[in-house]
Amino acid sequence: MNNVTLTRMKGAGTSIKHEGKMHSNFKKMKRHWQLYVLAIPTIIYFIIFKYIPMTNAVIAFKDYNVVQGIWGSAWIGWHHFEMFFNNPQFWTLVKNTFILSVYALLVSFPIPIILALCLNEVRTGFFKKFVQLITYAPYFISTVIIVSMIMMFFSPRLGIATQFLELLGFNAQNILGSPSAFRHIYVWSDIWQTAGYSAIIYLAALAGVSPELYEAAKVDGASRLQRIFHIDIPSIMPIAIIILILGVGNIMAVGFEKVYLLQNSLNLQTSEIIATYVYKIGLLNANFSFATAVGLFNSVINLILLVAVNTISRRVSNNSLW
Repeated sequence: MNNVTLTRMKGAGTSIKHEGKMHSNFKKMKRHWQLYVLAIPTIIYFIIFKYIPMTNAVIAFKDYNVVQGIWGSAWIGWHHFEMFFNNPQFWTLVKNTFILSVYALLVSFPIPIILALCLNEVRTGFFKKFVQLITYAPYFISTVIIVSMIMMFFSPRLGIATQFLELLGFNAQNILGSPSAFRHIYVWSDIWQTAGYSAIIYLAALAGVSPELYEAAKVDGASRLQRIFHIDIPSIMPIAIIILILGVGNIMAVGFEKVYLLQNSLNLQTSEIIATYVYKIGLLNANFSFATAVGLFNSVINLILLVAVNTISRRVSNNSLW
């Protein structure tokens, strides 16, 4: 039997396996067709509102004109990207966005885990529910209300924080206008608002830990801290890694609304980020192509970070998004 015949036989065998696999997949889909029907609205939603709009990102490479439309506007290539990269504010915007995002990630990642571990150790039902209510409630307050509360709290004349500092003998300061205080106000107010709600997913993971593990640890003489470090933390580690990967993937996507509302002419040195710059230069001035180019640059950076961190996590801990 010559090599040509062997090659044909191997090809035929591969084709038969492929057809058999397709037939098996079709049978599974036919058996569970109800699930696929339920998934159709979600698929349609993503196609209409996510994937189709992605094609309009082409205006970043065009001199967009409302009359001519997206596809009729003139193609100018990398012009808008070059304008952004050559802008004197480019590195300041990237630095402010990156520092604010990393600061928020470093603080917001461990605190919900610590809160969940503490709540998991509470045995008094009433106290546990009370703490959960107090920590969850701020999440449902709108960003506008949160910023209004911050402004009232740190008001230079009538703010509670200002009056407290004056009682301690310090001079009244405009904390909201301080560039050095902006990041701290943004991050820690965000922690107060979201930490309790973010802890829910960790509490759910801890609820799934087998009681037999705790009983065995008690028999072996493990203390409460030892049980936390050797049972609780390893149980939530896969979820924590996934959340960390998603957080790093959004490291350049700082929330626009809160930053813009807290921003003023005195703290622009640290509060001007890419999102607010795009709004002011790109949207208020109707330069939609430039705004899209900057947004696309931001998205590409986030995608690169997401893929890189996911790859590192998969190799180090065998936990990843894909």
